[in-house]
Amino acid sequence: MKFPVDAAQKDVLRAFQNLGFSVVRRGNHIIMERKNSDGSVTPLVLPNHRTIKSSTLRSVLTQAGIERNEFLDAFYD
Repeated sequence: MKFPVDAAQKDVLRAFQNLGFSVVRRGNHIIMERKNSDGSVTPLVLPNHRTIKSSTLRSVLTQAGIERNEFLDAFYD
């Protein structure tokens, strides 16, 4: 599967929600978090833009510890 270039914000949010993240706050950035089974919380911050660049998306995935293929499965699901 091809990594999305200039992905629509709604599609990116849907993919992260499929991965268990929920929106905590919206402002200049979209703050999301996922509660893990061990009780820890994984934070995630996205820019609040209509489209998300692929380079930004890759950085977010790295910071949140999400594998590329795991995200692509959720994105194209």
